Amino acid sequence: MRDVLIVVDMQKDFIDGALGTPEAVAIVPAVVDKVQSFQGDVLFTRDTHFENYMETQEGRNLPVPHCIRDSEGWQICKELLRFAEGKPVIDKVTFGSMELGTVLQQMHEEDEISSITFVGLCTDICVISNVMIAKAFLPEVPVIVDAACCAGVTPDSHNTALASMRTCQVQIINN
Repeated sequence: MRDVLIVVDMQKDFIDGALGTPEAVAIVPAVVDKVQSFQGDVLFTRDTHFENYMETQEGRNLPVPHCIRDSEGWQICKELLRFAEGKPVIDKVTFGSMELGTVLQQMHEEDEISSITFVGLCTDICVISNVMIAKAFLPEVPVIVDAACCAGVTPDSHNTALASMRTCQVQIINN
């Protein structure tokens, strides 16, 4: 049995770059502490877009280029980079990653997963999307979101996403 921690999109553009917020900056130390102290497997996701971002549906709906592959803003923040090295990093081109679901399923088949904990950005977009994918791929594995290690686009949308996940039987903690 093993626990898994998913660190969602802790990238420069979401922290203090193109789409950064004070709330995102504020959670970085807590996420570092969580990763350092976590007893289990740690996986990272990385929002990944390309030069044609503005021509995509997301680009038309959110016309702020961000996380363009190989740019400074695409990089996992410097505080977490050392923890990501040598660990699986799943580049995702959309909010939720089917690849993440497949990886979790394969891990579970190799050695049963006892829990999946999510931290990262943004609670109301990519965190909630990947939480629901994990629940769909492994419906009997408890899914936890550490709200103290997440931030949304706004504080209100963060809280709304937490309430929605709680309704979907996700355990919300504040550690």
